[in-house]
Amino acid sequence: MRILMWFSIGFCGACGAFAYLPGSGLGAPILAAVLAAAAIALWVGRERMLRPLVCALLGCALGLGWFACFDGIYLAPPKTMDGRTEEAAILLRSYSYPTEYGQAAGGEVTLAGKTYRLRVYLDCQESLPPGTVVEGAFRFQLTTGTGNEERTSHSGKGEFLLAYAAGEVSWELPQSKSLRYLPEYARQYILTRIEMFLPPDVGVFARALLLGDTAQLDYETDTALQLSGVRHVVAVSGMHVSILCGLLLFLSCGKRFLAVSLCLPALLLFTAMAGFTPSVSRAAIMVSLSLLAMVLRREYDPPTALSFAALVILIVNPWAVTSVSFQLSVSCVAGILLFSGRIYGYLESRFFPAKKRIRGKRLLRLAAASLSVTLGAMSLSTPLSAYYFGMVSLAGIFANLLGLWAVSLAFYGILAVVIFGSVFAPLGSVFAWLTTLLIRYFILLTKFLSAFPLSAVYTRSREIVWWLVSCYLLLGLLLVMKKKQPALFLAMAAFGLTAALTISWLLPLTEQFRVTVLDVGQGQCVVLQSGGRTYLVDCGGDYGENAADIAAEYLLSQGIFRLDGLILTHFDEDHAGGAAFLAARIPVEAVFYPDTELPSFPVLADYPVTVQTTLTYGESKITIFPGNTAGGSNETSLCVLFQVGNCDILITGDQTEAGEKALLCQTDLPELEMLVVGHHGAKTSTGEALLRKTKPLCAVISVGADNPYGHPAQEVLARLKQFGCTVLRTDEMGTIIFRG
Repeated sequence: MRILMWFSIGFCGACGAFAYLPGSGLGAPILAAVLAAAAIALWVGRERMLRPLVCALLGCALGLGWFACFDGIYLAPPKTMDGRTEEAAILLRSYSYPTEYGQAAGGEVTLAGKTYRLRVYLDCQESLPPGTVVEGAFRFQLTTGTGNEERTSHSGKGEFLLAYAAGEVSWELPQSKSLRYLPEYARQYILTRIEMFLPPDVGVFARALLLGDTAQLDYETDTALQLSGVRHVVAVSGMHVSILCGLLLFLSCGKRFLAVSLCLPALLLFTAMAGFTPSVSRAAIMVSLSLLAMVLRREYDPPTALSFAALVILIVNPWAVTSVSFQLSVSCVAGILLFSGRIYGYLESRFFPAKKRIRGKRLLRLAAASLSVTLGAMSLSTPLSAYYFGMVSLAGIFANLLGLWAVSLAFYGILAVVIFGSVFAPLGSVFAWLTTLLIRYFILLTKFLSAFPLSAVYTRSREIVWWLVSCYLLLGLLLVMKKKQPALFLAMAAFGLTAALTISWLLPLTEQFRVTVLDVGQGQCVVLQSGGRTYLVDCGGDYGENAADIAAEYLLSQGIFRLDGLILTHFDEDHAGGAAFLAARIPVEAVFYPDTELPSFPVLADYPVTVQTTLTYGESKITIFPGNTAGGSNETSLCVLFQVGNCDILITGDQTEAGEKALLCQTDLPELEMLVVGHHGAKTSTGEALLRKTKPLCAVISVGADNPYGHPAQEVLARLKQFGCTVLRTDEMGTIIFRG
């Protein structure tokens, strides 16, 4: 009976409930109820079947109590700092790295006599080493989501505050290097060796593969890794720990004590260089337990080891339960333990039974083992990936089978480059050449697989969500059946996927038109669909890459693999910042833009709009009106009138009231069914003259929640109300779809 496993399940569940249900006031009642249930279970039942329940209830009770104490007592000082600007001295724990606005680094600050980790952002360009003390005024933000802002991923890493420099700061560099920062020094040394010996494009991937530093990965490569289901290779995790320990065990030549002597310090150093992330910490703990079991000649039980690792991580930081890396890491290992053995047994009995002689059986066994581990890891992690990343990779199985061997060798190659390159540069160059071949093969493989239209399916489609749910219902049915029929399960899953894709692809074609205002935060991205054609007006938001991903996933989920046209009203980041990234994912036939310089990105044709331009197809007509190219960026905005049958929809970009009046002089605008409000609801746009002429029934405002500009302005909302418009806002409703 795995007592620790059930206890850990209860403890993890309690931490998750406390983290995801904050401020409900139910902590004390739930804790009392759980303790009462545990006491009753202990008193009533002593049978073996009740022990797992009792252990889980006790774990849940202790988990609730521990989380409550940690959050209410230990985190009390950081909570008092939330939203405040205070003078502070912050000690940097890592080398700073460049950001869009300056430098950032991991640090620590002392509050009420206790030390807390944080992430500090500085308005400077100079790289600062660990041990630097930065002093000045900082604006603090709590990362646990119980303060003025939403929870951030930093809380799962143990960083409970974000500190933003509020004015001038000063810093004092360390006088000497300290052993405390040895992992950071080692990390920095490795990065310099990689930069010295590997080509820039390969070096960026090598940094990510060895140390999880993905900041410099280009958008195309990063997207290819995600779509092909192998993004985990650049997020340092259990796979990396296994590769490293495999090498050290090989070097120990089967000597148990030598293996432990090599592996344990190496694991500690590697985990520290990776920043003690939950996924690496989990793997390091489990591998350490297996090594100790080997030395002490004790049985190693993987489920118990996984439970112990999760328990240790959550005791150190209960908020780690919210970390995506923790959830994915635990779910992957749990899936491997639950299903990989069964899958391998089925494949062995079906395709290469032990008593049958088959040529290349050893290679087949290796492929079957790899496939079994991949499917096992995906079995429980796929719902999490779908939830967090909005996609399910169908190419992941092939990418893992065809590429992970190259990743393992490349990992060893990078280590060889660093080690041998430090001793004898020509030898380091030889390993660098071999490593470059392996990495480029892997990147080409991912780009090749991700280029297929069905490399991934997207949860933006409700049909795909229902398909995924049905697959897990079928899997549950398969597990309880006496006679297992995996082939039937695969056939039904494939049929369900085909049906889901057919419905999601054909449904928009049954509509006369569809206008979608995507929720891209503080920006604009509008999809126009009619007559089998698709045009996109603008592609920008809080982040260009994010806006491109949202647009691409929306289009691809409907089977739209090519854009007939992209209309950029103007070149502000919140309107055009994602255009180049989108064009890297979906071919664009033509781009229409103001008569100013076009940013460089791949399109088949481009058309600067200098005069009124009309695109007519079937019953649809798109009219593009030029702006004032002699004015500021907002005045250059194109205006777009989309007409289908009796429906008229106007998009004015960031045009001002003066630009709207100029538009009224250019053309006789019809009364509108829908107006996409100009400049995200700024008070300088959507004037009375435009509203009086067009009398829109519906006004859609594409705007980000809690944006710093105060959009939409109260004056605009009042004008829209005055003219009887129904107001819809993306910050309140998310993506808005108008069908006809």
